[in-house]
Amino acid sequence: MKRFLMPLLAGVFLVGAAQAQTIDRIKETGLLKLGYRLDAAPLSFQAEDGNPAGYTPMVCAELAQGILNTIKIPNMDVEFVPVGMQDQFEKVAAGEIDLLCGASTITLKRRELVDFSIPTFADGTTVMLPINGSEDFAQLAGKKLGVRRDSTTETALNNTLASTATFAEVVRFYDHAAAMTAMENGELDAYFGDQSILAGLWLSSPERGNLKLSTNLLTIEKHGLAMARGDTEFRLMVDRLLSNMYARGVMQAIFQQALPGVQPGEIHRAIFTMAPIIE
Repeated sequence: MKRFLMPLLAGVFLVGAAQAQTIDRIKETGLLKLGYRLDAAPLSFQAEDGNPAGYTPMVCAELAQGILNTIKIPNMDVEFVPVGMQDQFEKVAAGEIDLLCGASTITLKRRELVDFSIPTFADGTTVMLPINGSEDFAQLAGKKLGVRRDSTTETALNNTLASTATFAEVVRFYDHAAAMTAMENGELDAYFGDQSILAGLWLSSPERGNLKLSTNLLTIEKHGLAMARGDTEFRLMVDRLLSNMYARGVMQAIFQQALPGVQPGEIHRAIFTMAPIIE
């Protein structure tokens, strides 16, 4: 698997340097390790040239320059390390990566293992359907429903099925590509996932004329950058830099670049205005 290495040169000093385990390791090695997902387009994926792409790696590339400016070392390499959905948080906890730049919903369960930055994206669980499929959840009773296994979407779907006493066959997939193939072949009646990821799958599908996305959301989820638990100085640095990026309009610009033509929803527009005050 190719790892993308991005060199950075020291720039303008932004805020006072902090002393903590992650910061000390970056200073000692001159290396910032960023994990990214391969299969969560348009938020985090691997481009055809093998390099990281998507909204969150773009955020982290900008953030990396701010980290370098803050800790004031002569130069720093940024290594993007591909991670899987099954081991991404374990790699953060083990110190194998410093920040997870994927498509990670902030949950209390995950915070037992890692910490998160302030929110960087707002998303929600929705469903892809055949073009003539009903968006009424009750109409999915007895149908075959696909979902990415071991995801917050799977939890949301199972909770909704239980709370509405809806009985359906849930088919669990290891990756979105396999699920999308099943949808295109008519083997599923619906596929549940993050709205942003489903939109990317739909846009790239040769069968998109026969498929549609529901406008209803089962959940509202905030994404953040995962980092080592308990490293308060590094977390403060990251949050301060992200807040600065929000204040300067950088996050909004990255959104438009990563999702051209897409208008942020009401919840995401609120995220743009809710970063902590810098000073």
